[in-house]
Amino acid sequence: MILLASMYTSDQEYSLRQLTWELKGFWPWVPIKGTSMEIGNELMGVTEWMPATVPGGVHYDLYRAGWIENPYRDMNSLQCEWVENRWWVYRTCFDWTDVWGVNPESIGTELICKGLDYEALIYWNGQFLGEHIGMYEPAVLDITECLKQSQTVELLIVLKHPPDEMGQIGKTSATFTQKSRFNYKWDFSTRLINIGIWDDLVLKSYQNCSLQDIQVQTDLNEQHQGLIQIVGEIKQHGESKESTLVQVSILDSAGNSVVQLQQSLTEHESAFNIQSVIDSPQLWYPNGYGDQPLYTVEVILLQQDMKCDLYTCRIGIRRLEYVANEESPADALPYTVKINGRKIYIRGANITPLDHLYGNITDGRYEWLIHLAKEANMNMLRIWGGGIIEKSILYELCDMHGIMIWQEFIQSSSGIDNRPSQQPEFLTLLQTNAISALKRRRNHTSLTIWSGGNELMSAPNIPSTYDDLNLAMLKQLVQQYDAQRLFLPTSASGPVQYITHEKGVSHDVHGHWKYEGNPQHYVLYGEADHLFHSEFGVDGMSPVRSLHKFLSESYRQPTSMEKSLVWRHHGEWWDTYSRDLDLFGSLETLETFVDCSQWIQAEGLRFILDSNRSRQFNNSGSLVWQLNEPWPNVSCTNLVDYYYETKMAYYCVKEAFAPFRASIDYRSLHYQAGQIVAFPMRIVSHDHDQPFKVNIQLLNSKGQILQERHIVGTTNSNHAVTPALFRCTIPQTEDQLFYIRLQSICGEKSIADNMYTFSTKQQSIYAPALQKGNSYLQVEADREWSTSVSDSIAYTLWTRDYTVTNQGESVALHIYPYESSDRYWITASEAYFTLFPGESKRITVTCCRQEAELFSTEPLSVENMDHSVIDGERLPEIVFSAFQQHASINERQTELNS
Repeated sequence: MILLASMYTSDQEYSLRQLTWELKGFWPWVPIKGTSMEIGNELMGVTEWMPATVPGGVHYDLYRAGWIENPYRDMNSLQCEWVENRWWVYRTCFDWTDVWGVNPESIGTELICKGLDYEALIYWNGQFLGEHIGMYEPAVLDITECLKQSQTVELLIVLKHPPDEMGQIGKTSATFTQKSRFNYKWDFSTRLINIGIWDDLVLKSYQNCSLQDIQVQTDLNEQHQGLIQIVGEIKQHGESKESTLVQVSILDSAGNSVVQLQQSLTEHESAFNIQSVIDSPQLWYPNGYGDQPLYTVEVILLQQDMKCDLYTCRIGIRRLEYVANEESPADALPYTVKINGRKIYIRGANITPLDHLYGNITDGRYEWLIHLAKEANMNMLRIWGGGIIEKSILYELCDMHGIMIWQEFIQSSSGIDNRPSQQPEFLTLLQTNAISALKRRRNHTSLTIWSGGNELMSAPNIPSTYDDLNLAMLKQLVQQYDAQRLFLPTSASGPVQYITHEKGVSHDVHGHWKYEGNPQHYVLYGEADHLFHSEFGVDGMSPVRSLHKFLSESYRQPTSMEKSLVWRHHGEWWDTYSRDLDLFGSLETLETFVDCSQWIQAEGLRFILDSNRSRQFNNSGSLVWQLNEPWPNVSCTNLVDYYYETKMAYYCVKEAFAPFRASIDYRSLHYQAGQIVAFPMRIVSHDHDQPFKVNIQLLNSKGQILQERHIVGTTNSNHAVTPALFRCTIPQTEDQLFYIRLQSICGEKSIADNMYTFSTKQQSIYAPALQKGNSYLQVEADREWSTSVSDSIAYTLWTRDYTVTNQGESVALHIYPYESSDRYWITASEAYFTLFPGESKRITVTCCRQEAELFSTEPLSVENMDHSVIDGERLPEIVFSAFQQHASINERQTELNS
C-alpha cells in the first residue's frame, strides 16, 4: 500500500483541523462591534454556537444543527439563500503547548490558513492578526509574539458575507473576484454560495532559515537518462551568519536511494540549483501508455547540523513536449502532447468541483472519482475555470494514476459579454492567485496544460488570444514560474469558438452539448475537421435511484422542465423530454424515461468520440463535458451523477476510449428496408503493428445472423486504419429493428463488443424497443468476493465475477449491474452490453464502500444488517438489470448472496 504524501511536509507543522471548532452566525459587522453602542449589551448573533467542521462549509454545519433542510432536495436551496447574507464566525480554544510542542530553537511561528472562503478577519485572543481576501492564496500570519503572551488561545476567524459575483449569466468584463462562480448558479448547479474554511489551517515554526518556492522539474536527455532539477530560495529569519547546507535525497518508487546530493550556500547566497542525472530511469507515462512510477524527492535545509526545514514531494520522470497536429494550419497552436517522445491521443473529460460545498469533500470521494476516470480509459481531466483550483490530493492522485491535468485559471464566460476582465483591482487579484497556483501545483507530474479560463471571447464566437491584456499577463506568469508547460489563452482557443460545418476554421472548439437530432447529429460530427475538441457533451437523465434521493414522491413522474419548477431547478437546460418522446413515441414511467434518455446520451457521445478519434492525429483529442456534477440534477451532461452512480454514457465513453477500438461510420439511425448501405469500418489503437481480427455481423432481435464478414489487419498507433466497407442490404425485420455488432480481437485479447441499434421505422424509430421482449437473464456468481487495498488510500476494494446469460427468445438490451443495498460505489468490466438469445458474458464487478452522503442520515450499523457480513462489513448486493426489463429480471435472477 502506498500512502499519499503531501507536497509539503514538515515535522514543524501542526494541523488545526484536529481541534474542536464552533460556528455562529451574525448580522454583517456585528461580530466586529461586539456590543451595542447605545446600551452596551452583547450583540448575541442570529444563531447560537454550533459544532463546526474544519475544513468544511457553513451550510453543512447549519444542516447538522437543524437550521436548514437538505438544500439538495426539491427546491430547498432557495430557502438557504439567507446564509450568504450573514457573517459567520469560526471559533476554537486550545492550549497550544498541549497540542503542539514548538521546537525550543524556533525563531518564529506562523499561522497558515490555506483555504479561507472568501473574505476573512483573523483574531488571536482578541488581537487582530490581519485580513485576507481570496480562496486560493494562503493567509500567512506571524504569531511569534502571540505565543509568548499566553499558552491558552481563542482563535476567531470572521468570514464576511460572500461578494456579489456573477453566475453563468452576466458580464465577464465586470468580474471582480477570484471566487468560484459556479456557486452563484450554473446550468449544472443552483445558487448555493459556499462560505467557510475549505482547506487546512496549520501552525508552522521555523528556525534560522526556511525553504521557499521549491520547483522540481524532470526531463530526459539524448542518452535517455533522467534529469531532475531542484531549484529554490532560502529565507533567513534570524541573525545567524552561518553558511547553509541544502541536502537532496532521491528515492525510486521502491524506496531505494538513487541520489544523494548537497550544495553549500554562503551567508550572502539565497538561491540554490541542484541537478541530478539518473541512469536507466523509471519513466512516467499517462494512463494506457505505460506505468506511473514516482520518485520521492526530499530537500533538507541545515545550519550547523540543525535541521531548519524540510520539503518532500513525489515526482515522475518524463519528457513533456507539444507539437503541431498533422496537416495543421500554420497559425494553429500545438495541440498534440508528446510524453517521452511518444504522441498521446487525449481521451478525457472536464470536471466541475465535486460538490457545491467543496470544503466537505472527503479524500475518499476524490479517490473514487479518479478511479472512475482511470477505469474509463481516460488520460486527461480539464479542471474548468468556473470552478476551483483543486485541493492537492486531486493532483497527487492524478500523478499516481497517469491522469494528465489541464488546469484553468479562475475565469469564465458570462454570456452577455465574455471579455476577460481588465479592471485593475481584478488583475491584481488574478495575478496574486495565479502566482500562488503556479507555485503550489507546478511540481505535479500530471499537470500538463495551463489555460487562461473558460470560453473567454473578445467578440461573439471569437476566442480571446494572447494579445488580450489579461491573458498576456497570465502567459508571462506561466513563462516565469512554470515555463515547461504549455499555456493556452482560453478553452476553446479558436479561431472560432463553436464546432461548425465550415471547413478550415476550427482548431480547438467547444460544442455542442445537445443531441443534434437524427440525422443532423451524424452529419455535423461525422464530417467535422477541428484539431481538438476540449468541451462538448450530450445530456441524459440521472438514474432512478438518484432521482428518488432528491425528488419528493410527487415529482417522480415523466415531465418536461417547462412543466415542473422542481425539475427545472435541477437542470433547466438539459430537458430531454421532447427529444426522447420523438425517438421512442411514449415515456409512460420514470424508469422508461431514464432508460430512453440515457440511451440517446450514450449514442450521441459515442459517435462524436469515434468520429474524432478516427482522425488521430489530425485531431489530437476529446474532452467530454462533463465527468461529474456538484449537486444532483434530474438531467445533465455528466457521465457520473452527484451520488457517483454511473450512467450508460460512462460505459460508452469507456469503450470509445479503449486501447483498441473498432467502429463503423454512419449518417443516420434509420434506413429503408431493402436499401443497400456501405458502412466504413475504422480501427484505432494505442499500439503499433498489432494484428487484429474483427467479425462484423448484421442481426435481428432474435439473434439471427443475417449477414457476416470477417476482417483482419494490423494496427497503427498514429492513424486510424480503414480496412473495409461493410456493405449490407437493410433487412425487413418483425419489429423493424436491426443490429450491427463488431466482435474484435487485438493481439490475443478479446475486445468488448461494439453494438449499434438501427431502425427501419420512419417515425418514433426506437418505439419497438419499448416492447418488452421475451428475454430472461440468468445470473450466476462465479466465485466468492475477494478483497484488495487500493494503491493510494487505505480503502478495501471488493471484486467478484458474474456470468450473465440471456435464456429468453429475444434480445436483452443494455444490461448493467448495480449495487442494490446502496452502500457501495461500483464499476464493472463491462456494462450496458447486449445479449442475444443463448449468449453469455462474464463480468467483473468492483465495489468500494461508500462514504456517507453530505446531506443524509447515517447508514445502518452492522448490528442492524440482516445480510452476509464478513469482518464487520456487509457484502455488496449486485443486481443485473436491462433496458425496460428491471422488474422481470430482478424477480427471476439467481439470489447471489444467500
